[in-house]
Formats: sequence, C-alpha cells, structure tokens
Amino acid sequence: MLVAIARRLLSTLITLFGVAVVIFVILRLLPGNAITASLGVSAGLLSHAQITQLDHFYGIGESPVSQFTSWLGATLTGNLGVSLSSQKPVAGMIAQALPVTLELGIMALAIGVLLGVFFGVAGALRPGHIGDLAGQALALVGLAVPSFVLGTALVTFMSSTFHYFPSSESYAGLFANTWLNLQQIFFPACVLGVGIAAAIMRTTRAAVLEINTQNFVRTARGKGVSERAVVWRHLLLNALVPIVTMSGIQLGYLLGGTVIIEEIFVLPGLGRMLVTAINNRDFPVVQSVTMLFAAGFVVINMLTDVFSAVIDPRSKDR
Repeated sequence: MLVAIARRLLSTLITLFGVAVVIFVILRLLPGNAITASLGVSAGLLSHAQITQLDHFYGIGESPVSQFTSWLGATLTGNLGVSLSSQKPVAGMIAQALPVTLELGIMALAIGVLLGVFFGVAGALRPGHIGDLAGQALALVGLAVPSFVLGTALVTFMSSTFHYFPSSESYAGLFANTWLNLQQIFFPACVLGVGIAAAIMRTTRAAVLEINTQNFVRTARGKGVSERAVVWRHLLLNALVPIVTMSGIQLGYLLGGTVIIEEIFVLPGLGRMLVTAINNRDFPVVQSVTMLFAAGFVVINMLTDVFSAVIDPRSKDR
C-alpha cells in the first residue's frame, strides 16, 4: 500500500510540473505582456528606457527558462506575486475567493451524490418503473445540457417569473448572513449537482444491477433479511468503490465547472476571478488560479485512488 501511494504521489508531482510548463508557455503565447496588461494603451507612450526598466521589473527581459524557474520557485515558497490590475497580493485574493468556491463545490457534490445514489438504487431495484424513468431523465438532462445553459435558464426563469435572484445583493459570507448565503449558493450548486448526479446515477445503477444478481444477495433475501438491510449492507456496501471513484472524478471536474457558473450567478469565487483575470491579461492571477485548479484536480484523483484501495484491497495492485 505504501509503495502504491508513493508511486501515485510521484506521478502527481510529475503531472503538476507538466501543467506548470503548459500554463507558462500558453500565457507567453498570448498577445501582449505584463507591461501592456498593466498599462493598457498607455504602454505605447513609454520611452525605450522606461520599457527597459519595466522589463527588468517584471522579469520579461530574462530568458524563458529563467522566467519559468523564478516563477516556479516563488510559487513553491508561497509567493504568488501581485495582481497587475488591482495591485493586490495574489495569495490574499485567492484566500478571499477560495471559501466561496469550496462551499459551492461541497454543496454541489452533496446534492449530486444524494440524487445520483437515490435514483441509481431506485432504478436498479425496479427497472422501468417511475423512479427509474425519473433517474434516466435526470441523467439525460445532466449529460446532454451544458451547465452554463442550465444556469442561464434558471437565472432567467427565477428573475422573470418570480423576480427573485439572491445574487443581486452583495455576496454574504456563510457566517455573516447564513440564510442569504445559502440562497446564493444553493441554486448554482443545484445546476452543478445535476451534472454530477447524472454520472453517479448511471454508475450506481449499473453497479447495483450487477450486484443484485449475485448469489449472496439471493441468499440474504432467502434467509428473510429485510429489504432495507439488503440494500444498505449488501448492495450499497459492495457498490461503494465505483460510487466513490466516480464521485472523486466528478469533484475534480467540478473545479472547472465553477468557472462559468460563478460568473453567471455573480459569485466572487476562484472561477469568476479567473475569468476576470483572463480578460484583464492579469498573468500572475491566471497562473496561480490555474495551477491551484490543476493541483486540486490531481490531488483529488490521488486521494480517490488511495481511498478506493483502502475500502477495496483488491485495487491496491492496480
């Protein structure tokens, strides 16, 4: 087990290094640089001496390898630089936006897992009945309709029909105004949760259908074990590994899904901050937030693999 974890950790570090290289190269291929991003059209009025000084200040005049090693070294020590547009420390900006994205992700995952497992089990126990049809419809919507379309439709419907849009007010922290905060987070979490529920529902349904045909399940029912005990102790317990694996995968993809949803629902999270930074060519913010998303994705997948190995020892050799 320890060898498998060490091997997975090494693979994670290599992946993160590759992501850092890709992010660095892509941002350098975009039009403009740190000077034009911070000064805009005023950059054309600078003298050659001023441009040289700013090149030295931003490190643009150095070789790409030197720029990359300097950025990577500073990032590893927690120095994420200063935002070009707001002149604020990037680390402080991330610290303010991260709780919003974490709360949204946790609530979306909870909604997705609850709906997915419920409809998956219901559909597997009674295929073709109303619960199975409802779950299949949910899966169809979640897989076929992009989250930004669902989010835009929900905002339009709530605003035009009920004249209700909680995010029209300033964002309220969870402990500052709990009721308003839950209203502002719940609806975007539902939009993201539908997509998560679709994948988990299909995984749960397939796993429970397969396990439900096993001899030990028939034996349990033949011995008079209650249906509730059969579902909880035999079906769900043995279907736990694929459910956990799919939940971990969906949580990783959820980080990227928050980018557009936070913009639609006007939530001051990492996703909205990333969109704003891209529009402003704010390279330090874009680099830091993208690396954070990438790190979150690979770490979540690593933890999912480890947890799957813990609850199912057969997977430790994979």
